[in-house]
Amino acid sequence: MVLSPRESGKLVASLSKNVKIKEEGIQKLGDVLVAEVESGKLCSEKFTQSKFHPKPEDPWALDWLFVVDTLNFCFWSLENEPGWTVEGYTGYFALCAAINRAQKEKVDILNPKFYSEVTEKDLAKIFRSDNDVPIPLFSERVKCLHEVGNVLLENFDGSVENLVKKADNSAVTLLDLIVNNFKCFKDEAKYQDKEVAIYKRAQILIGDIWACFKNQDIGHFKDIDEITMFADYRIPQTLLYYGVFEYTNELLKKLEDNETLEMGKKMRWKYELVPYMLLNF
Repeated sequence: MVLSPRESGKLVASLSKNVKIKEEGIQKLGDVLVAEVESGKLCSEKFTQSKFHPKPEDPWALDWLFVVDTLNFCFWSLENEPGWTVEGYTGYFALCAAINRAQKEKVDILNPKFYSEVTEKDLAKIFRSDNDVPIPLFSERVKCLHEVGNVLLENFDGSVENLVKKADNSAVTLLDLIVNNFKCFKDEAKYQDKEVAIYKRAQILIGDIWACFKNQDIGHFKDIDEITMFADYRIPQTLLYYGVFEYTNELLKKLEDNETLEMGKKMRWKYELVPYMLLNF
């Protein structure tokens, strides 16, 4: 049985030897977040205020969110090496800029029929960079677009809206629909002989739909609180900074030395499996 993301997090937190959760750090970060919410600096409305993100009235909003979140993984580059850059932006915002640029150039990038069979040549043009550095894991992104495009065409009449409506305003149901229909969204792993689920991008997609549509209409989810925090690679850095996480000296040195830690690999110290959700930098 595969544990849910919530139960997976509990399991990893209880068994991890090289990463500890500190209660005082939780309180410290909690105070910061409460202050940000009360001041209005942190709120779901900020989503549509970004110049990159669609507005709920945009007829293509759902399609944009689906395509972007299908591709929303692994933008990092090694330290002191230039990263993939589009219109001056790196990382996730470079992806947004590339998709928005394609729309302006009249590329049918949000059409499942188009991206289900997009060629590497055409996608490379869509993702062209300012500095000739290619988008990381390019071939994997081609495969993801082909997969999700074909599944949408076969199972949902080529409509992201049909997918979302089938969930009947349930975030949990939509999560199940996403991970059980689209293999590239189903990130699962074995940790301490247990099957754990991360479901990073699947949950981000649901959260983005909820935020974009301000929890109204097709973006209303009666059980949105069942969706957990996303295992984004920036999250561990933030939690470490605020003292929520504490790393052993051995692990910290490996990170400071920019050593690549492979998911599922047994480490030399304490024979602990590397948990993706904690070390996905």
